[in-house]
Amino acid sequence: MSESFGYFDPEGAGYTPRPVAASQWSSDQIVGPALCGLLARALERDQGEDGFVPARLTVDLFKPARMRPLTVTTTLVRGGKRIRLADAVVLEDGVPAARASVVFLRPSQEPPGAIWKRDRQPVPPPAGLSPRPDGPDAPLWHSDGSETWSRRPSDHENATRKRSWLRPVPVIPGEELSPFVLAAMAGEQTSMVTNWSDAGVGFINTDLTLALSRMPIGPDVGLEADNHLSEDGIAVGAATLFDRHGAFGSALITAVANAARQITASHLDGVIAAAGERAL
Repeated sequence: MSESFGYFDPEGAGYTPRPVAASQWSSDQIVGPALCGLLARALERDQGEDGFVPARLTVDLFKPARMRPLTVTTTLVRGGKRIRLADAVVLEDGVPAARASVVFLRPSQEPPGAIWKRDRQPVPPPAGLSPRPDGPDAPLWHSDGSETWSRRPSDHENATRKRSWLRPVPVIPGEELSPFVLAAMAGEQTSMVTNWSDAGVGFINTDLTLALSRMPIGPDVGLEADNHLSEDGIAVGAATLFDRHGAFGSALITAVANAARQITASHLDGVIAAAGERAL
């Protein structure tokens, strides 16, 4: 991974967003995966403890974080023998812009008994279609209405189930993502795979809840939409997270209508094409 590529530059006790951190909703707004990654990274580094693994992360994206320096604070809520809880807040000019809570659990043995599981498991793309390891690459997309995976969103602007396969941008340039931070950043794509219609994306998510039975294996993570519910401009979306070893978690988001800034697949096609040209 190129050391020059990442969402934030650490500066003293804070983080300055790089241009790549800008959202498609607004050029002055930090994109959701960057905030999720920043919060997950801080919680894991400040409040993680040997013998525990992060099992649940909830991020509230309640205020647009602008493209200005940020700070992150974390607090231990409870340190127990089997359960450990912590909170984190992203501050912009001293004002909270996003917050997160994490539950760390101590692994143990599986109990006996057979339990119902989802019959059909998500299928990753062929290995040769993985994102390139040396820099930014657009996610791969798949939909029931398209026979193949591709990086061109307009191939999948339809009303069928969506899937994504991605390698998130590093939070800090030159710093490898931990499996937990990788999952947190990929999970934010739940809004995309569950709210993408045949006319583009007209909902913006206000949160993310990620529940993990294990950490992802490898640098790439996939999401497959499980459900979309919406009424009066309020939406709920659920997705399954998977890697090349199978499903490992679930993600849930709520979202609010943002139809005045509807993002179409043709717009995303142009963004991806421009990014590819800059990378050459």
